[in-house]
Amino acid sequence: MSNEEEFYDAVTGLDSDDSYEGVSEASFKDALVYDGNSQKNNGSVLQENGIKKHRTSLPAPMFSRNNVSIWSILKKCIGMELSKITMPIVFNEPLSFLQRITEYMEHTYLINRACSLADSIERMQAVAAFAVSAVASQWDRTGKPFNPLLGETYELTREDQGFRLVSEQVSHHPPVSAFHAESLSGDFVFHGSIYPKLKFWGKNVEAEPKGTITLEILKHNEAYTWSNPCCCVHNVILGKLWIEQYGTVEIVNHRTGDKCVLNFKPGGMFYKELHKVEGYIQDKSKKKHCVIYGKWTECMWSVHPQTYEAYKKSEKKGDIKKQRNEEQEGAENDDADDMPEVQETVSVIPGSTLLWRVDPRPAHSAQMYNFTNFAMSLNELEPGMDAIVAPTDCRLRPDIRAMENGNMDEASQEKERLEEKQRAARKERAKSEEEWSTRWFQMGTNPHTGAQSWLYTGGYFNRNYKDLPDIY
Repeated sequence: MSNEEEFYDAVTGLDSDDSYEGVSEASFKDALVYDGNSQKNNGSVLQENGIKKHRTSLPAPMFSRNNVSIWSILKKCIGMELSKITMPIVFNEPLSFLQRITEYMEHTYLINRACSLADSIERMQAVAAFAVSAVASQWDRTGKPFNPLLGETYELTREDQGFRLVSEQVSHHPPVSAFHAESLSGDFVFHGSIYPKLKFWGKNVEAEPKGTITLEILKHNEAYTWSNPCCCVHNVILGKLWIEQYGTVEIVNHRTGDKCVLNFKPGGMFYKELHKVEGYIQDKSKKKHCVIYGKWTECMWSVHPQTYEAYKKSEKKGDIKKQRNEEQEGAENDDADDMPEVQETVSVIPGSTLLWRVDPRPAHSAQMYNFTNFAMSLNELEPGMDAIVAPTDCRLRPDIRAMENGNMDEASQEKERLEEKQRAARKERAKSEEEWSTRWFQMGTNPHTGAQSWLYTGGYFNRNYKDLPDIY
């Protein structure tokens, strides 16, 4: 599939796969494997151990984008914010952005691991691995999530991973999505608000995910905060489309003063650094305790700083001659930002400890918008669920549902109808000088950073959904 057929709405995004205290990651994941003895329960699969099996496929494969030219749409938009541009539905994926940010929770087992650890540096390692894993689902995701309607919500409860989450679109201009996740066992709270700024720069789309993320580990009375890296999608017009994450992510433990600084490296010359993440953890006295390295598409490792430095010195000596030869052979390509066809895997330094490894995607992922297994389940509407979730939930949104079912004409018509309905509602509020009122979140002060942020006010799961806006 050429990149002219594809479009990416990059933004920090993140996922989950969970384990409980006292249960190893491997044994927990083994328990989730469908053993053939499962039985149907209310339309979903229930295993012998009581864990529900979520769907691993969409109702219809991805629609072909072969006959659609993105250049005809984007050529007038260089330097503009893409949130203000209406894109044809063919460039979308059948998820709302509220569902996309829920993918932060895919590797929730890393938070559970942090909760169970006694040492603050080890906890920071698990939190750092979680922060990196949060962007892993973005790899090869070339579809644009649907922009949430003002007042749109999404909820997700995953008993297998031990959390529940609620999110709300709290602002339309600028677009702001607020979310709040909490452990079902009371171990952690994870929350934040995201304001994605996307721009088109001729060949590339750049996404800056503004907003701070906060993770509170309640057992240890700790709060960690960070922001996600920038993302660039190369060759949206010509050449092979590829994704680059770059920038510095600083994770702060506000109780201990420990800090993790992660450098998401740009591809660099010959793209040798593509996908690489390197950083370190230091305590409040600035003593470095470990170096963290790996790739956000693959895995993350931890190693002692002295071991790391010795390894890099020996590696550098062997690379100097090779690098000089490559520089002589290199040439610039003005038509497309080339990338190597084969990506090297992470070179593991002896003595390193594995912190996280990405789960493989299903074999049919390429025909399903390159979704992970976790993403595949996010828009699943189980029997009876429509009577339980809020009427503003993404699962009930007709344009996304039509697209998921492969009905592209209906999806396009519904998307246009919903957008017009939203514009009409905004005009009515302006006439009566009525201010929009959020339902589940309100602006307040983050107690750990002192910055203004959207904070969950509670009450969503009491199921009192009276007086919610009619947005669909």
